[in-house]
Amino acid sequence: MSENRLNINPVIFKYNMSFYYQSTIFYLASFIIYVIIRGEFVEDSFHLITEDPIIYFFGFIVLASLFSLLYNIYKNRYVSIESDKISFINRFKTKSISFNHIKRIRITQKREKFNNHALRLIRINLDNRKRPLVIRPYDYENNEQLIKVFFELKSKLEQK
Repeated sequence: MSENRLNINPVIFKYNMSFYYQSTIFYLASFIIYVIIRGEFVEDSFHLITEDPIIYFFGFIVLASLFSLLYNIYKNRYVSIESDKISFINRFKTKSISFNHIKRIRITQKREKFNNHALRLIRINLDNRKRPLVIRPYDYENNEQLIKVFFELKSKLEQK
């Protein structure tokens, strides 16, 4: 085993899109319910009140949520951890960090008393960067496996 390569199987962690799906569905359902309640039933027909500014506000929120969902689907973000580097990949660019440039990996939790896994952070201190690179494992699918891989990586880097 060379000094700059560690025995870690290549693993890919996709960006978690569930928040975008859930918020889009929630806003759309709220919009539809509001339109049904606010509309007028006159002589067996439904008449929508278009002068209501809240309908436009709800419509704007639904469109913004849908746009952010589609943009993040198009972006296709994921993290790839290989035997010699960590790569942050999306449709537009790839940023790779070699294990040689990593000074330290710290896995923390924002508030210890709550014991919430959603608040965990992975901080990677690099040689050529003043501020640490911060990864929120909850933003990726299989976040528990991502944390395990980083614990393994941390232990192997400390042994070096």
